[in-house]
Amino acid sequence: MILGIILPTVVFLNLLLGFLIIIKNPRAANNRFFALLSFTAALWTFANYMTGIQASYFWLESTYALGALMIATSFIWASIIVDRKLGKFKTFFIILLAAVFFAASYWPGFIAASYDHIYLGGIFTGKPGFGLILYTIFYLLSTFFILKKLYIARDKTDKPEEKTQFRFIFYGALIAISISAMTSFILPVFSVFSFGGLDSIGFLIFLAFIAYSITRQNLFNIKLIATELLVFSLWIFLLVRIFLSDVLRDQLIDGSLLALVIFFGILLIRSVLHEVRQREEISKLAEDLRKANSELKRLDQLKSDFVSLASHQLRTPLTVIKGYISLIQEGTFGQIQDKLADALRKIYISNETLINLVGDFLNLSRIESGKMKYMFEPIAAEEMIQSVFEEFKEVVKDKKLELRYEKPTVPLARAMLDRDKFRQVIMNLVDNAIKYTPSGFVTLKLEEEKTSGGAKNILFSVSDSGVGMSKEDLDGIFKRFARGEGGSKVNTSGLGLGLYLAKRIVTDHGGEIWATSDGPGKGSTFWVRLPARAAEIEKEKQFKEFVEKI
Repeated sequence: MILGIILPTVVFLNLLLGFLIIIKNPRAANNRFFALLSFTAALWTFANYMTGIQASYFWLESTYALGALMIATSFIWASIIVDRKLGKFKTFFIILLAAVFFAASYWPGFIAASYDHIYLGGIFTGKPGFGLILYTIFYLLSTFFILKKLYIARDKTDKPEEKTQFRFIFYGALIAISISAMTSFILPVFSVFSFGGLDSIGFLIFLAFIAYSITRQNLFNIKLIATELLVFSLWIFLLVRIFLSDVLRDQLIDGSLLALVIFFGILLIRSVLHEVRQREEISKLAEDLRKANSELKRLDQLKSDFVSLASHQLRTPLTVIKGYISLIQEGTFGQIQDKLADALRKIYISNETLINLVGDFLNLSRIESGKMKYMFEPIAAEEMIQSVFEEFKEVVKDKKLELRYEKPTVPLARAMLDRDKFRQVIMNLVDNAIKYTPSGFVTLKLEEEKTSGGAKNILFSVSDSGVGMSKEDLDGIFKRFARGEGGSKVNTSGLGLGLYLAKRIVTDHGGEIWATSDGPGKGSTFWVRLPARAAEIEKEKQFKEFVEKI
């Protein structure tokens, strides 16, 4: 009979489901009771199978005895997942009731006073025992309360995940109970006994629904499930060989192999499970990181928009202040006293500092948003450096500082520069050198640099005898909001944006910028290298115009 082949498979699958669930989280109470339920179901299915192999009163009684334990375990498990807890009195009462029916099932005449024939699945014909009605009532009431609990829990919960889980469990229980009622009660009334044992398959369906509701996607991890099936199959294979073998030596060998396979099999499954869990955790962390990164980008964009808006609003009044101070200093509104002239000069310098700071914020916002635009044109670097030198000569008048400019010995080739933005870079480098050099010198130097390939570069440097920098400062000086340790003590007003912007602007010009220093207190030098390609680019432009005319 086909059921005689299917039922041993059902026993194996029941044990497998219990093993899969308990190994995932042995500490969870619902997992432990599910494993117990699966083990009890396996024993009950085995008893059903044996009624078809050996139609004895013992196996008939065992189907009812183990069925009582299975019903009680199902009720306890359902109470745990629905109520989240189980009272001691209720647990004691259910266990006691199950134990009474378990023991009574083996009492002569309790299930069957006499029988004519025992069919596969524990169905019999003959005279029912005095306890069969009590057992049936126990079965019907227990299944009714289990279904009621699951149905109420399904409608009561507001969490979509729990609602789906309870729905799976409820339908699984309904299918199992319906199959059991059909094969054990309804069909035998019409003298149909050939479907006995199908209730074991129905209960397996119930367990499968529960397993899916517990683990959801984790149960169907291909790598994990394949490993578990392989290991469990080896266990069953060796166990069957032990029972089928008649030679003691073979039994000892198979027994030793079984012990080793069980030990290493558990280690293998735990290793694979650990790997799967780590992968899931990494995947979850990656998703959390992606969300956090998206949120940070959004906040960074809001910050950039705010900085851009605020900088635009500040720039106009600062420019107006600068204009009026210049007019007052030039005597447009009449002659001014020397004391007032000195105060106006200080106001002008502070206002200029604010204008530069606002300009830095605006440029930072443009760079980060990708809106930085350049107007490249052929420019003689000597003229730009000379004008910057002349401007800062006025600044260092009141300082114990010598400002020097070493001009190139030969005329330099022109470079393609954005006049305003590159001038801002030079101004920033010279301004920093002056700020961080309390006394001594600041030297500007411009020279031509020839490469090994014959190309010419423009090399500009600003050297000072100031506070200098450590190796750690040099490594991070061009990062956003980065400031050297020594410089922070000398000048506390800087924000660490100037060099970051200078590097971005120089890089966009196709050049390089770097810094050198022999250490703290030994001064520093900032270098800017630019390709002198203005003539080459001009020729390319003229050639392109010539081709277009043709």
